[in-house]
Amino acid sequence: MKGKVLIIEDEEEIGELIQLFLSNEGLDSFLAVSAEQALNYLDRESFDLVVLDLNLPGMDGFEFLLDFRKHYTIPVIIVSARSSDEDVIAGLGLGADEFVTKPFKPKLLTARIRALIRRSSKYSQQQRLIFRFGDYELDYDGYLLKKKGEIVNLSTREIEVLRFLIENSGKVLSPDDIFTSVWQQEYGDISAIAVYIQRLRKKIEEDYRNPQYLKTIHGKGYIFIKDFIK
Repeated sequence: MKGKVLIIEDEEEIGELIQLFLSNEGLDSFLAVSAEQALNYLDRESFDLVVLDLNLPGMDGFEFLLDFRKHYTIPVIIVSARSSDEDVIAGLGLGADEFVTKPFKPKLLTARIRALIRRSSKYSQQQRLIFRFGDYELDYDGYLLKKKGEIVNLSTREIEVLRFLIENSGKVLSPDDIFTSVWQQEYGDISAIAVYIQRLRKKIEEDYRNPQYLKTIHGKGYIFIKDFIK
């Protein structure tokens, strides 16, 4: 599997270690030691995934991610020593697809990187899939959500969660159902599902506190109302 990864890590030894493991897997990578340098790379190169540290000199990882998601939809994995619930929620809320805490096992990180790139590549090669609901159009092949022709900024993981909900519209899906199918892992932080549901509601609902598309069935899970799918 081919792929190109942008690593944003100010500790060069850690960045070079990630590069070594990616190279062993046949993946190309660029190492940026600051967010500013990473933005320069992004102006000149196209990437399949970004590995992002949070504690960076100058612009920090959160600021970078906020700016990055205005222009790019490719997957982002945060790799950081900051592991509080607030940091994880903030990272996911700004558009990261996964959050890995330091210290980490390079082989496991590499496996996650490969899995995200593989899923992105697989879906981009499939027959074009377009789902419509209300004023929205979800182009899964292009990883884009549009409202009346205007792009709504969603991360890769947000699109995958939204697609799974829409594909199973009319069914009540538990957090375990969503995590197992979208993350393709049997075990993990199921609490992340609530974060993604809240993020999606804020982006697609007129009033996220009183949603019409994506509802909660208390004690059971979530359901995308089938009547809205065109």
